[in-house]
Order: sequence, then structure tokens, then C-alpha cells
Amino acid sequence: MPNIATFRFLLLWMLFLCFACTARAAQRGPFAMRISCGARQNVQTKPTTTLWYKDFGYTGGIPTNAKTSSYIAPPLKTLRYFPLSEGPSNCYNINRVPKGHYSIRIFFGLVAQARATDEPLFDISIQGTQIYSLKSGWTTQDDQAFTEAQWSQGIILRTVKRLSCGFGQSKYGVDYGADPRGGDRFWQHTETFGEDSDRPRSVETRIKQASHPPNFYPETLYRSALVSTSSQPELTYTLDVDPNKNYSVWLHFAEIDNSVTAEGQRVFDIMINGDVAFKDVDIVKLSGDRYTALVLNTTVIVNGRTLTIALSPKDGSFAIINAIEIMEVIMAESKTLSDEVMALQKLKKALGLPPRFGWNGDPCVPQQHPWTGADCRLDKSSSKWVIDGLGLDNQGLKGFLPNDITRLHNLQILNLSGNSIQGPIPSPLGTIASLQVLDLSYNFFNGSIPESLGQLTSLQRLNLNGNFLSGRVPATLGGRLLHGASFNFTDNAGLCGIPGLPTCGPHLSGGAKVGIGLGVSFTLLLLITGSVCWWKRRQNILRVQQITARAAPYAKARTQFSRDIQMTRHNNNNNAENGPILLSR
Repeated sequence: MPNIATFRFLLLWMLFLCFACTARAAQRGPFAMRISCGARQNVQTKPTTTLWYKDFGYTGGIPTNAKTSSYIAPPLKTLRYFPLSEGPSNCYNINRVPKGHYSIRIFFGLVAQARATDEPLFDISIQGTQIYSLKSGWTTQDDQAFTEAQWSQGIILRTVKRLSCGFGQSKYGVDYGADPRGGDRFWQHTETFGEDSDRPRSVETRIKQASHPPNFYPETLYRSALVSTSSQPELTYTLDVDPNKNYSVWLHFAEIDNSVTAEGQRVFDIMINGDVAFKDVDIVKLSGDRYTALVLNTTVIVNGRTLTIALSPKDGSFAIINAIEIMEVIMAESKTLSDEVMALQKLKKALGLPPRFGWNGDPCVPQQHPWTGADCRLDKSSSKWVIDGLGLDNQGLKGFLPNDITRLHNLQILNLSGNSIQGPIPSPLGTIASLQVLDLSYNFFNGSIPESLGQLTSLQRLNLNGNFLSGRVPATLGGRLLHGASFNFTDNAGLCGIPGLPTCGPHLSGGAKVGIGLGVSFTLLLLITGSVCWWKRRQNILRVQQITARAAPYAKARTQFSRDIQMTRHNNNNNAENGPILLSR
């Protein structure tokens, strides 16, 4: 996926994809996609009514209006720019494209409200491989206002210079009919390689074999040329380049001089930086006829800062050349293991990483711009990059630590200290066998420490202090203290079980804990039942006492009357021997 990393802020005007998959695909027409960055509606540009899709596929940035650009760029009115607040890396992810060989062009412009001194500088990468760095002054140079690369099978060819020799003007796009198979490349025009060293030549004759796969060239390109003179029979072109790079050189020829009518009349050697690249070049012989296109290609290593192409004629003839293409050969970077990329994406979502982190594209490539906080290592067995360290301490992160972090099988250091991460420590964290440093201190982790952390036999430092953890520290971790490992469990009010922490109660088996729990529950039930019975009996007693208190006077009189009757009965018994007794009231 295209990954575009900014140093100040990025101004991206338009991204354009065009390719010919194979010769067969080219016969039925190539796939092409053009995106007008910042546009809210599809756009058609004049005079060819070329379709540009509305903006999509971006990971960030802000759409706005663009300043009027130079004549080489498409006539589009919007762009998408990326301030630093959007993060150091932003991408356009173009999905669902067919497999094939791609030519990718990215055009740049300035925000309409930008000052004259606002010239952002940034790096451009494709499929995780950095291909170019915009240099100061790019806004005043037509051929620097865009970058172009061809990507295929692990090799990227970045266009350094594309030169059209002879009469004419610098042309792009509609000047060549906007041929979707490659005619819309930008060709910078030159009428001479040096004062009095050559003369331009042009014809209107039709040129054969100009557009053949896999590279398609406009026929107009071969209708003009530069021809050496008798005073300077050798044609020489010199270009400043970056040192210690490989460059692919494409040289275009067509015999358009009326003075040459047959083979052997124009023969020359081609030397690049003093070494013979092509010997005894005879255009008519190699192409098969006059007015027929011929393309020669070679790759050279440039150690210095200049690339010099010299055409040296033989037998008194003159040299001729129609066009030159110079491309830097860049080996595509290896990518990060997809499983680890997915793990980081899950982590990004779970922790709510702010945009300033710029976790877009590939975590490890380009190597110049890895993801913030991610340390990478090239795994030789898979030839893929892996994550061996994550340093996200004191970044104001929230959320929780997902189980997907265990997909980072090569992780050696994980530092998330000084954030506001909540929830339990994932038990699967103990499956990352390579983990040496685990620092989760000063967060809001809760629950118990997973027993699985004791399986981390490579662990050298474990900081869990300053959280809300509880329970017994796993015995396997406590025993590691004797082996030189550094652990910190302080400032967790509920932890116990190792020196420096409160002593835990007797250790009970799971069955014993269940039995105790049932016993306590039964006892509690009995206490509750007894309390209810006592309370009911107490209420009954109180109710009886209240009734007795209300009946006290009547009970006293009744008691006195009973006592009088008893005494009367006693007296009657005593007098029974003397006769009847008459009782009256």
C-alpha cells in the first residue's frame, strides 16, 4: 500500500495508477485508476474528459482547495494535505486492484491559502519502500512536482529524468492524447545537450513500432532528435544523481535523418560513465528499417554523483538520439508478518491511539519511518520483519490490553507504563515465550496476576507496581526472585504472598475453598433462622405483657373475691358440727 511519511506536513494533490498486466492484458486494455485527492465528486478533465474518482482510500489528512499548478499537472482544483497533528505517516490504501505491473504517479501541489514560503518537504514510499524525498525548490521545477514509479515483482523503478530531444515543447498527458497505456508520461524537452554540440532534427513521417508492450511510447517522441555535428561528433549528456545507487537507462532511437538510407551508414558506441554499454549500434539494422522505433536498456551502478551518457560515432558518421529515460532501481523492502500487523492494529483500536502516532501502512518499512514506539527485526527464516519491542510508556493511553497482543510472538520488550489502561492482565500474555521485559506499572489494571506469567522463562524484569491488582502473587513468579529476576509488585493494596507484601492466609485447595464456602453459607443461614425465631418469640412475650398490664384492676378485684370465698368455706367447715349456717348478703 502506498505509505507517505511527512516531516513537516504533506500536500498530496493526486494519486494516479496505470499499468499493463501482461501482453495479453494489454490487448484487452489496461486497468487504470485515477483519484482526485480532496474531491467530493468525480471529476472529468478537459479536453479528453478523463475520469478522476472522488477522494477515497486515505487514512487521514484534510481536503482543501489547491493553488494553480504548472502546465504539467492535471487540471484539478483540490488536494489533501497532512499536518503533523495527523501523525508522521499517512497512507492511501488502494484495494481490490488486479495483479500486475504498475506505473504509479503522485502529483503534489500547495494549499490555496499557503504563503509563498510554505514548501513542505516529505518522503514518499510505495508498498512500504521509500522511493523519494522531495528536495527544497520542488515547487519551482516542473519535473519535481510529481513522482513516478513502476512496481513489479519486488523491484521498483523510480523515474529520475525523462528527456525528449530536438524540436518541440515539454509535454504531458493531453499533448500525447492521454494514451492510457503510457503516452501520458511527462517528457521534458531539450533542444541541445550543449552549445554548438548538436542540432535538432524533426519529421512528420509515421514511426513504426512505437507502442509495443510492456512499455508504450508516444509516436511523436521519435519524430524529433538531436544529431551531432562535424565540430563535435560525440553526443554527451550528463545528469546529477544520488551516489551509490543502481540506475536503469533507456535510450530511444529512430532513424529520421534523410542522409541515412541503409544499414552501416550510421554506427556508434554508447558509453555510460566511461564504460561501453552498447557497441556498434546501427539503428536501421537493429530496428529493421528507417522510421522505426528502437529502445535499448541497461542497468549501471553509479558510485559518484553524475551519470554521463556518451554516443561516439565511427567511420566519420554522426550520432543521433531521440529520447532518454533514467530510472533509479530500488529493491522492494520486505514487509512485516501479516499476523503481527493485525495484532498491532487490534492494539491500536483497543488502546485508542491518537492520530499523532500515525500507525498507518506497514509497521517496519520503510525502515526510515517505523511506527512510533515499535522496534523491528528482520527474521531471516521468513525474510519478513517482526516486532521485538513496543515502547508506549507515558503516552496517555486508555482502553484495555487485548488478547490479540499474543500474536506478537517475537516480542521481547513490552512497556506500557504510565498510562490509564484498565481491565485484567490478559492470561495469554504468558504464551509470548520471548518476553524479557514486561512493564505495566502505574496503570489501572485490576484482578489477579495470571498464573501463566510464571511460564515466561526468559523474563528478566516485571513491573506491575502502581495498579489495583489483588490476590496471591503466583508462586512461580515469587521463586524467580532467587534467580536474579527483577520484579516490582508494590502499590497494589490487594496483593500478598512474597517478601515486601502482606502475608496471605493459609493456602487451601479448590475443594477446601468450596467446602468452607458451603459451611459458611449454612452457618449464616442458621444464624439468620435463629435470629428470626428469637425475634418472633420476643414479640409474643411483649404482646402478653401488654395484655396483662391492661387487665390488672379486674384481676386484683377477682383475686380478693376469691380469697373471701375461700375464707367463708373455711369457716363453714369449722361450724358444720353446730348446725346450719344461713348466708346472706
